[in-house]
Amino acid sequence: MRVFVDTNVIISAMLFPTGKVAKVFSHLLEKHTIIVSSYTKKECKEVFKKKFPSKLNQLEEFFEGISFEEFSTPENIDNTKYPEIRDINDLPVLASAILSDSDILLTGDKDFEDIRIDKPLIFTPAKYFELINNTVASK
Repeated sequence: MRVFVDTNVIISAMLFPTGKVAKVFSHLLEKHTIIVSSYTKKECKEVFKKKFPSKLNQLEEFFEGISFEEFSTPENIDNTKYPEIRDINDLPVLASAILSDSDILLTGDKDFEDIRIDKPLIFTPAKYFELINNTVASK
C-alpha cells in the first residue's frame, strides 16, 4: 500500500520516537511504501527553522535514515479540480496525495476531516493505530 504522510505525522514521529505516531510510522516503514511530497519536506524544514532550529540537522538525518518515495508537488494547483478544503494552504498536500496515487493520506490536520473522496482514504494517526492494533489482535 502507498501511504502519503503529512507534515504533522513526520514531525510527531521524529520528536516523539516512543509515541503512538512513531509506532504507526514504524509500521508503515516495515509494511508499506511511504510517500512524502516535496511540499511536505519543505513545510517540515520551515516548522523546524521556526520552532526547533537546534534540531534541523536531526530532521535531515531523519529523512536520510528512512526509506520513502518523494513526490514532486506541482508548482501550480488548480483548486477547482480538487475537493474544497477549509485551509487553502493544505491544498498542496491533498493534491499531492491524490496525484501520487496514494492509497492512504495519514494526517493529524483537522482540516481534512470533512473531505469525502474515494482515494486516498484519509486517516488520523490515532485511527490508523487503532486499525493496525485491531488487525494484530484478531490474528
